[in-house]
Formats: sequence, structure tokens, C-alpha cells
Amino acid sequence: MATGSSCPCSIAFVLGLYSLFFSVFICWTQAAHLYSSEDPVTILHSGTVKQTLQNSSSAWLVQFYSSWCGHCIQYSPTWKALAGDVKDWEPAIQIGVLDCADEKNFDVCKEFGVHFYPTFRYFKARNNKFDLGKPYRGANRELPTVRQVMVNFLQNHSQEEWPPACPPLESSRSSDVLALLGKKKQQYTAVIIEDENSFVGREVILDLMQYDGLTVMRALGSDASLLEKLGILSLPAGYLFHPNGKHELMKVHKTLRFFFSSFLKLLPGVRRRKPQSPRSSDLAVQEGDAAATVWKEFDKSKVYMADLESGLHFLLRIELASHQTLEGKELETFKDFVTVIAKLFPGQQPVVKLLETLLEWLVSLPLDRIPYDAILDLVNNKMRISGMYLTNKLEWVGCQGSQPALRRYPCSLWTLFHTLTVQAAERPDALANTGLEENAQAVLQTMRRYIGSFFGCQECGRHFEEMAKESMDQVTTHNEAVLWLWRKHNTVNNRLAGALSEDPQFPKTQWPTPDLCPACHEEVEGLHAWNEKEVLAFLKRHYGASNISPKYTAGPEEGTAGGQEDKEPSEQKPGWEDPKYGAHSPKSPYLEKLQGKERQEEGIGLHKEAKPGMSFLGLGFSNIDLSLCVLMYVSSGLFLMIMFFFFRMRSKRWKVRHNRFSI
Repeated sequence: MATGSSCPCSIAFVLGLYSLFFSVFICWTQAAHLYSSEDPVTILHSGTVKQTLQNSSSAWLVQFYSSWCGHCIQYSPTWKALAGDVKDWEPAIQIGVLDCADEKNFDVCKEFGVHFYPTFRYFKARNNKFDLGKPYRGANRELPTVRQVMVNFLQNHSQEEWPPACPPLESSRSSDVLALLGKKKQQYTAVIIEDENSFVGREVILDLMQYDGLTVMRALGSDASLLEKLGILSLPAGYLFHPNGKHELMKVHKTLRFFFSSFLKLLPGVRRRKPQSPRSSDLAVQEGDAAATVWKEFDKSKVYMADLESGLHFLLRIELASHQTLEGKELETFKDFVTVIAKLFPGQQPVVKLLETLLEWLVSLPLDRIPYDAILDLVNNKMRISGMYLTNKLEWVGCQGSQPALRRYPCSLWTLFHTLTVQAAERPDALANTGLEENAQAVLQTMRRYIGSFFGCQECGRHFEEMAKESMDQVTTHNEAVLWLWRKHNTVNNRLAGALSEDPQFPKTQWPTPDLCPACHEEVEGLHAWNEKEVLAFLKRHYGASNISPKYTAGPEEGTAGGQEDKEPSEQKPGWEDPKYGAHSPKSPYLEKLQGKERQEEGIGLHKEAKPGMSFLGLGFSNIDLSLCVLMYVSSGLFLMIMFFFFRMRSKRWKVRHNRFSI
């Protein structure tokens, strides 16, 4: 009996051990990648930690963690958020991590005296000796508290240890602030006036340390005369001294760190310092191109039709040109892309008509491969269909860059995609009878396939595909699609902030900025947070058809479908509103070949024209077509008249023969 009863206990014990081992293994495998190169932290290991920390130009806050530690796993999102929140502080203090569960790090963790996880250590800058660091033993490890401890740690540096790139964090005297009144300087000076125990001023100083064109100071609000002279009624407050001597209170919607920092980063002439400078020869070329480009004044609260149309022009005539023939999945992707923009693009009637005609043509063709030149001929309106065109000029307005290589087409493509997601949400029936109407991800998936197949920047396409794989399949409504694209655009902005591709005049910030949508921003437990309900409402307003400005939009005189050189002087029209307007250009040999093949297969094709004619149901009829119709009409009429008189005469003869009078 004893032997028989012990067997179930042994099995239960073994199963319990297996379950425990399996749970630990699952936990370890999930945590093995707690931090990756995509996170805003520096990943240290035994071969780099000492040389990184010793004699560093910046201070360090390092978390020694274990990838199997449950608390470390739970705390990792907070640590990543902290690193992202203080990313601009990196020249003064950086965030690092080291995994003590990794076998190659056993010895170095032992050398640093790490016994518990997670362990946090501060390391001072410019320290030539090996140092175990200063431990942080505070019970409160919430993000705002750790951030404030980082500020205090920086201020505890002596003058010899002070990080070279870190600006002064001590408060300025009232007399120094008042001395700035009415003075002209080379750049802005911003002063944050606050209570003695406030951290807002020091955090704003660190937020702006990588920006040129601005000096940030802090002063204490304990001096009543200072508050009176500056007109400050409550603390904290911001006061701005302009280069021209003008001075005023900073108009922020909320007196919080994020709002002060965002306001200052968006000042004219304030731009992020580049990590390195382009070659002098490149600068010379860029300056020459910039001099030839006329800057256009624009309202950043508007979307400009010129950007959308320029993006379409670049997409259809330049980017697509690298594909000589479209077939298979590429052709299907292009058809779906044209379907989406033809149904949702909120543009001028001539542009919409061109997109609709292109869609009708693609749908009607029974071919499985189409040469790009045939698509180009239709985009250039070589079929002479009246009343449609697409500009052939690049007119960047809201997407213009301070240098020719910055912003422009990528900006216009993002703008186009945002506009399409909003239009799909506002007009859910627009994609009816296209096969895409039931799919809330239709616009996003079409974008995804287009970027993967046609977008010229392969690295950008790879990043977008990674974001799509991560969460695009979770989108279930059109509103979620609008927010998904907005979130991912901000993710890209955060990743590229400070990169060489960033335009210093238009720094990559989290958008919309507080000046565009103050209600979109909140602060939760000391960390910036989004009010996504307000963000959605803002996006629908911003990318709605009523907010798209026609200013700077090219008409047929400035850029037409076939190009200005294709027009005959006597046939140029004053404006696109003229319904008789049509682009004129030579015949398209590519469309003629496709027409011949299509007629052989289906008996359906586009009419090739010799001269402009009239438009009916979106199809072009030339003068030859009309002449043939008239000729057939007249011939039919003559035939009917001849037959009428023939049968009438025959009827009279028959009556005379059978109705003779008898004598």
C-alpha cells in the first residue's frame, strides 16, 4: 500500500517541478530581450561598461538588472519611458542598462557589488578612476521622482566634474534677469521663474540644451519686485526676451515642463544642433539651390493642396518610373492604391477626374502586365480627355524644407496618407463596390503594400513594415486607423529626432504640438500623456476637406498633365475651371498597342484620338467619331426615305391594278 500510494505523490511532485521550471523558462525567454537597440537606452556589457563610465563626458544612471527578475520585467516599461523622456539630456546624463543574468556579465556585476535586482547606480562625469557608483535606494521609483533625483545628482557635481555640455542649473539673480530688459542680443533668452523646490526650470534647461538660438535660465520667485516688474501673478511662469529687445510673458496653455519646452523649441530660428556637419561642398550646393527657391509663407494649421498634388505628381511620374513594367503583386498593389486615392482624394475636379479615369482604365484592362509608359501616357493625358490634368511642377508649401534635401516628398506622402485615413473615416461609403468597403484597415494595408513595393527608401520601408507587423492587425474601425497612423508617425519622429535627415528649421517633435491642440496634451504622474479623444477630433479637423487650402495650387497655365511644352499657344486656356480645357499632346504609342491587344481579347478599349473632342461619361470622343456618327445618321435617314417612297409607289400600283372601274 505504501508503494502504491507513493506513486501519485511522486508524479505530482515531478509535475510541480516541471510546471515551476516551465514558468521560469517562459518568464526568462520573454525577458531575454527586455531592452533592444530600438529602445532609447544604452545597452552595456562586460566589454564596454568600464570604458564607457570611466572619464565620460556625461554622467550616467545605470540599472543593473536580471532578465529573469519579475520586478525588473515589470519595471522595464517605466525605465524605457524615462530614457525617452530625458533623451535630450544625453550630453549631460545618459541612461544605461546591464543584464547581470547574462553569463558574460557575471564577473563585472560581482565586481560592481551588485547583489539585488534591480540596482540603480549614478556615475559622475569626468571620473578617471574606477568607481562603483552612487546607489539610489529610494523607495519611490516612479518616473518623476527618478528624473528629479537625476537633476539633483547633476547639481552635486563639482566644477571639475561638471559635464562640459551641461548648462548651469543654478538660479540666476533677480538683478541679472532685470538687466535683460530692453537689451538686444543675438538670440532669445528664456527665464523660468519658479518656487525654490520646483524642478520645472532645471528640466526645461536640460530639455533645450541641444538647441541653438536660445539661452534658458531660471530664477526664484521669492523676489516680489521681480514678479511685479515682469507682471507675473502665479508660479511657475516663463518670460521671454526677444533678440530685438522685445520682452513678454510666455503664452503657454499649461504651466508645465512639456508646454514650456515645446513653446521654446518652436520659436523661429531655434533649431536642434546637428550631430555633425555636411561637407562644405554639399553645403555650397545646398545654399545655391536654396537661393534659387522662393520661400512660401504658410499657416502650419492648414493642409495645402499644393503639397498633396506635388506628392501625387512625384509618386506617379518619378517614383513609379523605376518600374518599367507592372505585373503580379505590384500591379494588384498599384490598382488598389489608385482605387483608394481615386475614391478618397479630396482634390480639385480635374485631378479627381484624372484619378477616376486612370482607375476605370486599369479596371477595364484584362491584362496581367502593363508597361509603365502606358500609365505615364494616361497620367499625362495623351488621350486628350478634356477637363482633367495633374500638375507637373513640385510646389512644396507646408512640406517645404530649409534645404533641398529635407522634408518635401516624404512629408507630402505622410500628409496624403493622413488625409486618406481621415477621409475613409468621414466618408465610410466612399469605397463601396470596390472590394475594400468592409475592411477598416483598407487604407493602411494599401499604404503598407505601396511602401513595400514602390517607396524608394528601402530602410524606411523596412521600419514601416516592422511597425505594421507589430500592431496594424489590431485596427478594427476607421477611427482606430486614423489614430494608428498618427501614433506611428510620432514614433518615427521620435526615432529620427536629431538625425541628419531632420530639418533644423522644422525639428521632429511629437505632433500635434500644444500650440495647435492644447487639449490634446495632459500630464499624468509627471509624464506627458495624450488625450486621444481630443487627438482624433483634431486630426479629423486638420485633415478634413474644409481645412485644405488651395493657396499656391498650380493651374493649367503653371503645370498641366502633358506638360507646358505640349500645349499649342492658340489652345491654351485661362484656367482649369473652363470645361472645354483639355491637354494636347502627341499620340501615345504605348496606349495604342494596349488598345489593339485589348480589342483582340475583349473588344473593349480606349479611343485613340487625333484631335480634341467632347467628353461624355468620362470618355473622349474626337471629331472623327462625331463625323462618323453624323454620316451614319444621315445615311440611315436617306435609306429610310428611299424605302418609304419605294413601298409607297409599290402600294399605289397594286391599288390601281386591283381596283379598276367596270363599264
